[in-house]
Amino acid sequence: MYSIRLEGDTQALLRKLRSFSELDRKKINAALGAGVRESTLERFKRSQGPDGRRWRSSIRAAAGGGKTLIDSARLRNSIRVHSDASGFAVGTNVKYAATHQFGEPGRTIRANRKKALRFQVDGRWISKKQVRITIPARPFLGLSDEDMQEIKATTEEFIQKET
Repeated sequence: MYSIRLEGDTQALLRKLRSFSELDRKKINAALGAGVRESTLERFKRSQGPDGRRWRSSIRAAAGGGKTLIDSARLRNSIRVHSDASGFAVGTNVKYAATHQFGEPGRTIRANRKKALRFQVDGRWISKKQVRITIPARPFLGLSDEDMQEIKATTEEFIQKET
């Protein structure tokens, strides 16, 4: 058990502490969540994870001159924020998001609509009923050092305005 004993004129301190308890936490969490969502969308533009490392280019992007994780833009456009008085979350409900976030070392791809998968390797066409591939992790969700600095600055700004 801990106790704190304050001596002297504590009225100003108590008023300040009360003002913190009356902060609109729902509003600040919405602002923080929106900032992290924007940062996440920016990572798709730069093709990099929260740690600043560039994503390994996908075969599709390398072959077609596109961007990794942005074929249809469904994943990027699905990034949403949920916030309330207890906190905020930034994420997606796209089924394949976890595969890209964490990677998958041994995914088996099977032919569904045809007898075999057909693809080119070193200029030769190959047909197979199934193949095992490794999908590297390309994290897009998470907090970067810049995100943490922005969260701190936004929180401080919000506290100064509200108190």
